[in-house]
Amino acid sequence: MATLLYRLGRASYRRRRLVVVLWLVLLVALGGAALAFKGPTSSNFTMPGTESQRAIDSLRQEFPEGAGAVGLIVVAAPEGRTLTDGPLTQAVHEVVEEAKRLPGVVGAVDPFQSKAISQDTRYALIQVQFAGRADELTEAQRSAYEETGAAAERAGLRVGHGGEVMNSPPEVGGTEAIGVAIALVVLLVTFGSLVAAGMTMLNALIGVAAGMAGLFALSSVVELTSVTPVLALMLGLAVGIDYSLFITSRHRQHLSEGIEPEEAAARAVGTAGSAVVFAGVTVVIALAGLAIVGIPFLSAMGLAAAGTVAVAVLVAITLLPALLGFAGLKILPRKQRGAAPQQHKEGFGFRWARLVTRARIPVILVGILGLGALALPAADMRLALPDAGAGPEGTPARVAADLVAEGFGPGFNGRITLVVSTDSPEQTAAAVQQVGPALEGTPNLIAVTPPTMSGDQRTALLGIIPKEGPTAASTETLVHDVRAKTHGLGGADVAVTGQTAVGVDVSEKLADALPVYLLIVVGLSVLLLMLVFRSILVPVKAALGFLLTVGATFGITVWIFQEGHLADLLGIGTPGPLISFLPILLVGILFGLAMDYEVFLVSRMREDYVHGADAQHATISGMGHGARVVTAAALIMISVFAGFVLIDDPIIKSIGFALALGVAVDAFVVRMTIVPAVMSLLGRSAWWLPRWLDRALPNVDIEGEKLRAELVEPPVREPVGAGHR
Repeated sequence: MATLLYRLGRASYRRRRLVVVLWLVLLVALGGAALAFKGPTSSNFTMPGTESQRAIDSLRQEFPEGAGAVGLIVVAAPEGRTLTDGPLTQAVHEVVEEAKRLPGVVGAVDPFQSKAISQDTRYALIQVQFAGRADELTEAQRSAYEETGAAAERAGLRVGHGGEVMNSPPEVGGTEAIGVAIALVVLLVTFGSLVAAGMTMLNALIGVAAGMAGLFALSSVVELTSVTPVLALMLGLAVGIDYSLFITSRHRQHLSEGIEPEEAAARAVGTAGSAVVFAGVTVVIALAGLAIVGIPFLSAMGLAAAGTVAVAVLVAITLLPALLGFAGLKILPRKQRGAAPQQHKEGFGFRWARLVTRARIPVILVGILGLGALALPAADMRLALPDAGAGPEGTPARVAADLVAEGFGPGFNGRITLVVSTDSPEQTAAAVQQVGPALEGTPNLIAVTPPTMSGDQRTALLGIIPKEGPTAASTETLVHDVRAKTHGLGGADVAVTGQTAVGVDVSEKLADALPVYLLIVVGLSVLLLMLVFRSILVPVKAALGFLLTVGATFGITVWIFQEGHLADLLGIGTPGPLISFLPILLVGILFGLAMDYEVFLVSRMREDYVHGADAQHATISGMGHGARVVTAAALIMISVFAGFVLIDDPIIKSIGFALALGVAVDAFVVRMTIVPAVMSLLGRSAWWLPRWLDRALPNVDIEGEKLRAELVEPPVREPVGAGHR
């Protein structure tokens, strides 16, 4: 592997103009394809095979007018007045008529006819039925819906617009650029050269642009959730900068030792590039493994993110050496360009490694116990899909949800839909009559709304109003109770669906899939690391360290996002359950990124060990040489992920926070503290591998042992001006 990448790096350096042109042509082509074929993203998290999804699919066939997106307009009278006042009553009727005329609307229900009026007659709910799904609605339709009721507001009413119609993709604006700007500052501090920092950032941005363009080009044929492009952008930026950073750092080290620029670039790609490739493969395995659990929207998210990581790896090992060729010695700080070859000076990394290895037992105990304590809140973790009440204050959906809760109670935001279907109108009517008595006395149930019948009268939709909101534990229990009490009622096909039921089903399916996914991904990655490091204990130690990372990350995230500590500081609107797919997504991404740092640090230890150093010296040397660049890489990833915490969307905010926190814990506590302590404790046994297994595993030579044997003395460049004395 190292020899192959060495040759690739040298070829890219020599043919740098051709390589740059090819990448630019590819970028333009992908950009054009993205503009031509970009499709809409979906805000629906569907789950095939669940009762709620089967009911939705059935409604599209049997009751299409009731299967589209539902809007909910809430109207509130001013203090001291009621909606029964003549002028206000007329204003409500006008809102209903205005809603009926909206493009794509098949009907709007008058609240005075449906009795959707609060007990104090100050609040009313107008249900607006659209023909298309929420992700099929245009921005023009959403805007027209949101503008409904302007005349009523002028009459003194408060009008809120909620429901599925308001599910729109999160906006990715300038806030994420803050993380990129911080990353650039970290690069400047690390390299001490504007050329090196700028070139590394440019290389990463080209990779991200290519990956995102390719993703959008496929969006017309592959359904992507609104979170998918943001996740791909988040990961593409982070790993793209990191991978370029690692290779550039090794190239600069070779230059400082006096090696000619072309040879330095080739060797950097051959050694650090090998670590980049295997780190990238580990991330791709972890992300692509999301497809194994059989959940379409999660598979799309994982494969999209894996694609951007793969592009980042390709850019790092091909485009980066070409750019290094254009930079020449300008990649070094000005004072080093004309200096004689220098030996690497020991920095903080060496001192830290010696301290950790001397106090290895206390370090291991404190690290494990400390991370274990941080993981304790994870025992109370609850999962759910986000509802409008968890959105940022002041947004239309949040305003509507707050008005509904204020006038009717939080349960009206968590309405459950009961679908009753038979082969005849008479049988359906008889089954509907049995629903009320069957559900009488059910805990947490407020009311059952009158049925809405399909055109052929064979399918009925009834609303089940819970006592609490859609993400409450009691509402989840109510969904199961309703299913148990209405199953097969009156010989009808009865199913529970709606956004609340879908959220419950998605959360449970993902919780069931998490252990299987964890076992598969960790197992595959352990085998890969065994192949890379020729060891059994190192991969096992890496996997156990990851479990510490993910436990502490879950614990702190639950403590903040679910329990509400420091919620105001992070701009969390309403604390509540974590996003249902956050744990499985976090496991996949964090495992891949954790293995990144494992590969970068331990591969240098392995490199020194196979080249003759004893185990203790190899551990200290690997940490000493890798600490600075891994610290910079971790700070860059943390900065990029933290930039997404500034987005108002609760899904993106929680993912960005958890990833930034997870990288910080894994890089600084696990990989740079606990790992060297454990490696020091294991000594030579860390590199033990049974002979039969050693013979069976192919030698990928990530540490460049074969490459070093093939090369004689490296060509050494003369100090600038030496030939003119």
